[in-house]
Amino acid sequence: MPRFLPELPHKHGTPATTAVVLVNLGTPDAPDAPSLKRYLRQFLSDPRVVEIPRPIWWLILHGIILNIRPKKSAAKYASVWMPEGSPLRVHTERQAKLLAGYLGEQGHHLTVTWAMRYGSPSMPEVLARLKANGATRILIVPMYPQYAASTTATVVDEACRWLLQTRNQPEMRFIRNFHDDPGYVAALEKTVRQHWQSHGQLTANDRLIISFHGLPKRSLDLGDPYFCECQKTGRLLAERLNLQPEQYKICFQSRFGKAEWLQPYTAPTLHALGKEGIGRVDIICPGFVADCLETLEEIAQEGRDDFLAAGGKEYHYIPALNEDNRWLHALTHIVERHLAGWPSKAAIDPKAQETTAGLAMKLGAHA
Repeated sequence: MPRFLPELPHKHGTPATTAVVLVNLGTPDAPDAPSLKRYLRQFLSDPRVVEIPRPIWWLILHGIILNIRPKKSAAKYASVWMPEGSPLRVHTERQAKLLAGYLGEQGHHLTVTWAMRYGSPSMPEVLARLKANGATRILIVPMYPQYAASTTATVVDEACRWLLQTRNQPEMRFIRNFHDDPGYVAALEKTVRQHWQSHGQLTANDRLIISFHGLPKRSLDLGDPYFCECQKTGRLLAERLNLQPEQYKICFQSRFGKAEWLQPYTAPTLHALGKEGIGRVDIICPGFVADCLETLEEIAQEGRDDFLAAGGKEYHYIPALNEDNRWLHALTHIVERHLAGWPSKAAIDPKAQETTAGLAMKLGAHA
């Protein structure tokens, strides 16, 4: 097997071009068991995602998990599937299109596309296509505000594996995190305040839950900064909302297995609040910039059922940023900072481009 991927003949004088790739976690191709099995096999085989000795984990994964979990997960995906496909895929694609429009309005002449770390379109597939189309500078944007080895680092790993197979390599940059970016936090604040305009401000007997995806506690002990970055995002958001410490709580969801994970856990917290007589819970998930199974099924559906069954009266999930206008502006500024030094601006014929406002209306972006 050749060590390097095949290359197109090099042509001297070919213009250098720049590309931006938004990368999210991934999604099955369809809400059915075979698709889930393929997706989970790839996802759960990543040694950064599951740090259990490989021989032991192989037996657990192939002997138990892949024989039980796909059918259960498929039913959950089916409950949130959109007409256009998986919510994560739909929102990520829309974000890429809108980002291209905003960058174009700032005078940038570049390609903006998207990929999934697990599933399709795969990162190697997207990177190879960009390179074949002349991209010599590629900015990778992991869509995880808070850095973790099991998320952001796996994106870097996959890109570097592709580079190892590439003879004529493009320049490549990565965005590490944006957990405390003022524009990102302001966009979160806006979504909460818009929600409060419709449902009323929190009272003394109400709570805002700020829920992040969980990780094994061992990751924190080994030096992963994720827990601390989640805490900072939550604190900054609470400060912008002028909340008192007793009015909000930072929690961690999606625990898997019997090992201790980052605490407090979201589901038991919701149950306890219902038991304590808390009347209303609003919940937001800042670690997800696009709605997906973990927000729409686990939080919006299961979380509501847990809270109401425990005695709570009113429960609201505040949607992810998705195509929010302020969020897309923030993402544009984040990307521009990381493009610094790469020539990407050129004269653009405005008649040849659809206006961002028009595109946003088509995609249902929030004003």
